[in-house]
Amino acid sequence: MHADRVRRLCLSPELCWRPPYAPIEFVSHPQTFSLGPVQIGGPKLFLIAGPCVLESESHARKLADAIGRIAADLGVPYLFKASYDKANRTSIHSFRGPGLAEGCRVLRLIAEAHNVPVLTDVHTAEDCERVSDALGPVAAMLQIPAFLCRQTDLLMAAASACGHLPGRAVNVKKGQFVAPPDMLHAVAKLNESGCSRVALTERGASFGYNNLVVDMRGLPTMRGFAPVIFDATHSVQTPSAANHSGTAVSGGQPEFIPVLARAAVAAGVDGVFLEVHDNPAEAKSDGANALRLDKLRDVLESLLAIHAAVR
Repeated sequence: MHADRVRRLCLSPELCWRPPYAPIEFVSHPQTFSLGPVQIGGPKLFLIAGPCVLESESHARKLADAIGRIAADLGVPYLFKASYDKANRTSIHSFRGPGLAEGCRVLRLIAEAHNVPVLTDVHTAEDCERVSDALGPVAAMLQIPAFLCRQTDLLMAAASACGHLPGRAVNVKKGQFVAPPDMLHAVAKLNESGCSRVALTERGASFGYNNLVVDMRGLPTMRGFAPVIFDATHSVQTPSAANHSGTAVSGGQPEFIPVLARAAVAAGVDGVFLEVHDNPAEAKSDGANALRLDKLRDVLESLLAIHAAVR
């Protein structure tokens, strides 16, 4: 049923053109689903949070514990996020992570110890089944990176790895080069490949040089296809902006994380994605756009107040 609906939407001329100033009524996304204790697309705002990359087992467990305590205190459903491999770093010399086997071992340990679903990136079709198997019975979301959101073989492999398991789902980050209505096609590829548990994430669009911009109109657009998550930390990234100093890393404007997150929650997103680190200056990946752990509680409290007012 869901795949048929998405197929009809793909052929809908209303998504391609409408007269200027014509009123737009966005339907709610077609389904909700659960990953362990977290309902995706339900009445509660949920959180995806953790370090950009797994730096060590002890560091990951420390952050999972700290974030989990804050989320539990505030009643926020929570998924722990970290990557086992960052395959698209600016420099070949940058830290990429512990690799699939060790990374999935740590993620599974965290999921079992904290009763929390986990999320991690997959970059190749071959890795989808391997990651799903390595995570075992824990609830988990495989994430398609923004640069790969149109890769049909990767989407099909993720759907194959997740579609037959109730504790698995796929999160697709919208490419910086993709218009929000076109993310419908990514949803359709996943649905038609056997996976109906799909979420979409906004992380900003390329705008000029070394900058991203978020068009809030895209959030309700994509919410007509699937539950929508707002990535407030990558949206303030300034890609490769630190290159002028001779350092091949991305920059960021973390002071705008709370502003954009509040706007997205007011626009009606289902969840918020935050890369969180206890010491961003020493983070091994994306520290320049990470949220400091000691600021997380205040940010979440403001988001919950806005969510309650909107709902």
